[in-house]
Amino acid sequence: MIGNRNRKLSNRRHGTRLKVLGIWLGLLSLMVALSLFSAAPVRGRWQVPQTTEPDTGSATPALMSEAELQAQTPTPTVLPDRAQVPILMYHYVSELPPSADGYRIDLTVLPEDFDAQLQYLADAGYHTITLTDLYLHLNQAVPLPEKPIVLTFDDGYRDAYEVVFPALLDYGFTATFFALATPTHFESPAYLTWAQMKEMADAGMEIQAHGRDHVDLRGRSYDYLVYQILGIQEAIQQHTGRLPRFFCYPSGKRDANVIAVLKSAGYWGAVTTEWGQTHTRENLFEMPRMRVRGTDTLANFIARLEE
Repeated sequence: MIGNRNRKLSNRRHGTRLKVLGIWLGLLSLMVALSLFSAAPVRGRWQVPQTTEPDTGSATPALMSEAELQAQTPTPTVLPDRAQVPILMYHYVSELPPSADGYRIDLTVLPEDFDAQLQYLADAGYHTITLTDLYLHLNQAVPLPEKPIVLTFDDGYRDAYEVVFPALLDYGFTATFFALATPTHFESPAYLTWAQMKEMADAGMEIQAHGRDHVDLRGRSYDYLVYQILGIQEAIQQHTGRLPRFFCYPSGKRDANVIAVLKSAGYWGAVTTEWGQTHTRENLFEMPRMRVRGTDTLANFIARLEE
């Protein structure tokens, strides 16, 4: 009995010593870890090692030379005050119908005359640009090529696809076509289809807005202006995948309310029927153009461009 009691007592003392030893070892490990942590902090994933001495601000920075200052100072963009760019205005490019009156003759350029005009532009070093290019030049100083010119075609007649579009591709030219929604919606054979406009837009042509209908917009109600101006914009975007940013006033007629609705609908500018080729940021919603008449000879065409 006594022997058993002594053995139990001995075992209990031995266990106590082991527990005490374990506590001391744990404390010793903790002290070592703390000392290591304070000596060399662990860097996290987003902690960048510091390899240079921090700037305490006590030293006076060296003065930079004028050249160094100019190199570090961004040069402000200087916007052009104006751009001299002829915007040509075409309507029909086709053979004349037998019953053509004076009005139709004036609006119609024969295909062979049109080809001669494109040939002259190519030979004389003109480069076709879009109205978007002109806008970016005036508002962001994006450079234009030498002798820039914009070709515009009003009303969206079918010959724009059958005659004009192939000729432009042959010369590597681009152009802007102002479309109407209503005749296209009702599939009038005299006007472009939505599929044709999509093909032209995919080839680099700009399809822009001329209104749902070819009507005088002056003195109209706000709702009517929204119907005409926003309606054609949404229709072109839906069918071509590209949002029109420019408008062509039907017959060039407009007033302050028309311009206000255009701006509220997100248009960047609009073209008129007034003569001229000077464009500024202030007249982006009244850009002048140069009408090409059916009675013009090639000599007349060249003389007007060189004015």
